[in-house]
Amino acid sequence: MLKFLLAIFCLILISFMNKMFWTVQNILFVLSFLFIIMNYSSNYFLNLSYFMGCDMISYGLILLSFWICSLMLLASESVEKYGNYVNFFVVNVLFLLLFLYLTFSSMGLFQFYLFFESSLIPTLFLIMGWGYQPERLQAGVYLLFYTLLASLPMLVGIFYLYSDCNTMNFYLLSNYSYMNELLYLCMILAFLVKMPMFFVHLWLPKAHVEAPVSGSMILAGILLKLGGYGLLRVFSFLLKTGLKLNFIWVSVSLVGGFLVSLICLRQTDLKALIAYSSVAHMGIVLSGLMTLTCWGFSGSYSLMIAHGLCSSGLFCLANVSYERLGSRSLLINKGLLNFMPSMTLWWFLLGSANMAAPPTLNLLGEISLLNSIVSWSWVSMFMLALLSFFSAAYTLYLYSYSQHGKLCSGMYSSSGGVSREYLLMFLHWFPLNLLIMKSESCFLWL
Repeated sequence: MLKFLLAIFCLILISFMNKMFWTVQNILFVLSFLFIIMNYSSNYFLNLSYFMGCDMISYGLILLSFWICSLMLLASESVEKYGNYVNFFVVNVLFLLLFLYLTFSSMGLFQFYLFFESSLIPTLFLIMGWGYQPERLQAGVYLLFYTLLASLPMLVGIFYLYSDCNTMNFYLLSNYSYMNELLYLCMILAFLVKMPMFFVHLWLPKAHVEAPVSGSMILAGILLKLGGYGLLRVFSFLLKTGLKLNFIWVSVSLVGGFLVSLICLRQTDLKALIAYSSVAHMGIVLSGLMTLTCWGFSGSYSLMIAHGLCSSGLFCLANVSYERLGSRSLLINKGLLNFMPSMTLWWFLLGSANMAAPPTLNLLGEISLLNSIVSWSWVSMFMLALLSFFSAAYTLYLYSYSQHGKLCSGMYSSSGGVSREYLLMFLHWFPLNLLIMKSESCFLWL
């Protein structure tokens, strides 16, 4: 595990040199492929170094981090083109990757907490430094305070655990089982905000709308998954309390997912629509995870990986339109089928992935989550039916409103994408459909 850490450190040093933007991006892709070759087909911690290890849950999410960070640089050509503090931008992305890598490969609860919080700082810089509107300051403060406020009780919970068990190791902690409501709330609250659960989701649309494309990609692709990953880790010793109290979160997530789907149907901002759809998807992930069943755990993990690729791709598409038209409003982004015909294919492919059409990994995740939630309580079928229906409805709304209709009068020429953008879309969509062929890596890690 340390060899990749060293590689990221070397990249950080390289990125201070001039004209190194694409070099760093290419090396990141090479690192991603090297990581794929080191396939861990075990659910024990392998490749141990001083405080890092890797099991199947970590493996998928670290690989996703490498992949999305490579694609972030590929998507952020405008930063390089306009010379908008390019070196700082690359360093920022690499520090974010470093913290994410350390978060997912930590074997101790405290290290996990430390890096979990650290990943907030580069994200904040991304939003505040390279965001578009002046409201980005407010969005950054929202993000910071929501996360920090919820994370402080978790720190207290971690110290309590350490005084009780004399260990922080995830693997050793799984031998314990607590029946302590206060500890349960302390440990779980930070992750619910990070997911984000309905009621504590307000920071997410704000942060997404104000962030640059790279910020949106990393937020949707990886940072929302930190919450799910944390929950998968801490439930090993919170099972008893979970069985007693989890019904609260399942109900809130299902009802919240449905309400957020309705909010999606009212959006006129492309980015806000995709951001709210993330909240709806994370609602179903959270409720599946909270059922504490084998199907629920596997399904939530699969959908987290799938959503990371799919949502990130949609944000890239929104950015492609934004760079051409200078607006993210659906009132102006109309009739794009005439304006950018080739991009419509990618809108369709990633949109269909967003509503879990086969053969995407989203389908696998959603089917197993439906299984787990309905087996947990058949009453949840009503909310699940509404959630599934409206998630298809807002995706169709996004696709048909942006691609069909009359062109906005301000647009007067046709504009194809450039090969960089097609490559970017392909690299989001291809793994998404390939992974269903090799779904045991997402599914059989239990």
